[in-house]
Amino acid sequence: MTGPSSSSSGALAEPAKGQLTTDDASDIAPDGSPAGANPGRALGIGSRLAWWLLAFAVLIVIALASLAIGSRSIPIDTVFRALTEGRDGSTDVAVVLDGRLPRTAIGLLAGIGLGVAGAIIQAVTRNPLADPGILGVTFGSAFAVALAVGIFGLTSPISYVWFAFGGALVATVVVYLIGATGSGSASPAQLTLAGMALGAVLSGIISAMVLSDPAGFQAMRAWEAGSIANRPWETLAPVWPFIIGGVIVALLITPSLNAVALGDDLAAALGADVNRTRAFALIAVTLLAGGATAIAGPIAFVGLMIPHMARWIVGPDQRWIVGFSIVLAPSLLLLADIIGRVIMRPGELQVGIVTAFIGAPVLIALVRRQKATGL
Repeated sequence: MTGPSSSSSGALAEPAKGQLTTDDASDIAPDGSPAGANPGRALGIGSRLAWWLLAFAVLIVIALASLAIGSRSIPIDTVFRALTEGRDGSTDVAVVLDGRLPRTAIGLLAGIGLGVAGAIIQAVTRNPLADPGILGVTFGSAFAVALAVGIFGLTSPISYVWFAFGGALVATVVVYLIGATGSGSASPAQLTLAGMALGAVLSGIISAMVLSDPAGFQAMRAWEAGSIANRPWETLAPVWPFIIGGVIVALLITPSLNAVALGDDLAAALGADVNRTRAFALIAVTLLAGGATAIAGPIAFVGLMIPHMARWIVGPDQRWIVGFSIVLAPSLLLLADIIGRVIMRPGELQVGIVTAFIGAPVLIALVRRQKATGL
């Protein structure tokens, strides 16, 4: 029974499995992407590229602002001098190079990881409300960090970053194995339910561990809130290859994701290997969300909201959604980090808290737009 056509209550006859119907074909655009009434669907390649270049330019501006704005403001010419000439003995240049440059780089990579992971998860699960947390990735990382802090006594992000990444990997594998039990392949609904169940279990265990020893888990609190502050280059070094690798895998499977987003039967009729695509998608999500969570903690709303924004701009084509997520997600994360530095000077608010404040109203506005959430 095919997905879109056979589910219609008014259908008089059911097509054979794998048969492509007229209604199914109407869901496919000439370029191979899913058709839809999304306002971005009318944009041509030139317009989409122009919007992407504009988004990239905005990202560059926000990144420079991240280097200049903080508890102490640094002139932009000093920022450029630090980037082009290196150290000159001044305090401002040292602040840029030693504090804000690695922080901005971590924000860029963590944003890319969360945004692209969210786009992949929404396409694979065909759930517009999915984010990296729905597959248990963030809870797996948090549980591993809790073990590192509580059992091994690790207290710095550099020391438990590998635990966070390993926890994400193990959680993703467990979710897939649970979702595939009994059927040989994991459906989107099974993956979602397995991820939510595992996340609930791990969340309860983490809460019990923290409540049993609040003082011992004090080092975990800043990471758990989501933060990119006080992260030296050494924190980024072991993780960035995995995030870049995840982006490459995601870009390679985006053509197949266009078919998978239409449903398993229709995807198979179009020649897509559904199980293979889903397996590589899970690998990409593990690398992306696991790496981002390892270096920045469980940051909410970025992976949920950014794919919606991209879909509203360019329509349901997963190739462009992933491409826009690469530039929009780090822009949001760095902007949230800048706001967190400014509103509580000389202190600051964790970026995970700010993204929740920004993300909730923006997501509500996007959802209220008709068809903005259509996959």
